[in-house]
Amino acid sequence: QVQLVESGGGLVQPGGSLRLSCAASGFTFSLYSMSWYRQAPGKERELVASISNNAVITNYADSVKGRFTISRDNGKNTVYLEMNNLKSDDTAVYYCTNPWKNYWGQGTQVTVSS
Repeated sequence: QVQLVESGGGLVQPGGSLRLSCAASGFTFSLYSMSWYRQAPGKERELVASISNNAVITNYADSVKGRFTISRDNGKNTVYLEMNNLKSDDTAVYYCTNPWKNYWGQGTQVTVSS
């Protein structure tokens, strides 16, 4: 059974940091690129960052470049999203995905507010 379980969300002040984790199971994690998406209230779901299966290639939305870092540990079947200098516009539910198989996690809420 495929599972993607996100954790690490929460409430943080502007300028703060959070690290999201996504633990994967039920498929061969090391074979697939992985992505993080987010969806803010009333907005379309958007791609935040992607990482290739061997972590050589990463891509970021323009809005998060220089602030967010995606990484993975294939030995732990886990993908991470390090988020720094958070802004109110980063408030959203963040989802971990395997885009090739269209697997999605349940999401974790990130709220940036003073």
